[in-house]
Amino acid sequence: MDKTYVLKGQQTHEWILVDASDQTLGRLATQIASYLLGKHKPTFTPGVNMGDYVVVVNASRIHVTGRRLDTKLYYSHSGYPGGLKSIGLRAQLLKRPDRVIRAAVWGMLPHNKMGRQLIKKLKVYGGAEHPHTAQNPQMVA
Repeated sequence: MDKTYVLKGQQTHEWILVDASDQTLGRLATQIASYLLGKHKPTFTPGVNMGDYVVVVNASRIHVTGRRLDTKLYYSHSGYPGGLKSIGLRAQLLKRPDRVIRAAVWGMLPHNKMGRQLIKKLKVYGGAEHPHTAQNPQMVA
């Protein structure tokens, strides 16, 4: 009987740079989630943290389809009675554009311990500048 070889995890993780300008939010989020999970690698193993670090720039220039700019809402709760707050997508893009992409990617990752580790590898910036030039991130199309 042959045994299945399972990788224990990769020691070195690459850094990937993604430019979000004029890209559709959902399609960009699926691409980022795939890089975080490591599905782009031939050694992909489910349940093992194989993914790379992803740096997203120009998050404020994201494109959304339909009427989502006016209808989509993001909710947060303070934990107190009556503490539910909501903010629209248009206002969120002006105030904190990194949270829009982070929320979309988080919805595509597993909601467990591994997913919480993976979301920490996502670095999102509203403008073109980022502090990760020393890691030499590779640009992807």
